[in-house]
Amino acid sequence: MSHSALLVIDVQSSFFHRDYWCEDHFPAFKEAVSQLIAGCEARNVPVINVLHADGDGPFDLASGLVTPMPFLHHVPDVTFYKRVHNALTESGLQHWLQQQNITQLIVCGIRTEQCCETTARVAADLGYQVIFVTEATLTFPMTHNGITLSVADLFHRTETVLNGRFATIHTVESCLQALSSS
Repeated sequence: MSHSALLVIDVQSSFFHRDYWCEDHFPAFKEAVSQLIAGCEARNVPVINVLHADGDGPFDLASGLVTPMPFLHHVPDVTFYKRVHNALTESGLQHWLQQQNITQLIVCGIRTEQCCETTARVAADLGYQVIFVTEATLTFPMTHNGITLSVADLFHRTETVLNGRFATIHTVESCLQALSSS
């Protein structure tokens, strides 16, 4: 039997102050994250907040913006701060997970293809079972060489490269069902 924990990655007010911020997918994201957190709390799965604090503008602790977004009303079991894209190195999280005998990580948060995906990859390499709940992640369109990837494109790309290699892709509902049956 695995011991699970939910990682709520970078769901912080800093993002409201980035030029790429847009509200298009935010309502659905808020609902999915809220349902996932409530479901994990109801199943006694630890909920861990991970906040990005790298000294860059709104991500600088001194900005006062490295705080959970206002819609988050849960009390996390623990909060960690990271300076790199993944939540496991340099933050103290890996040590805490080992002390708690956590073997399975559920990933949600902001930016799907960056900090969430990177955390999933590193976690898998460290031997964790990873559940990636794409609908409880948020990202924004990205353009490179004149080609723009939509949020749907980025979700598809992330799921494609993670599924079966680094993580199992779940919806909020299927994740909570899996937790109930384990």
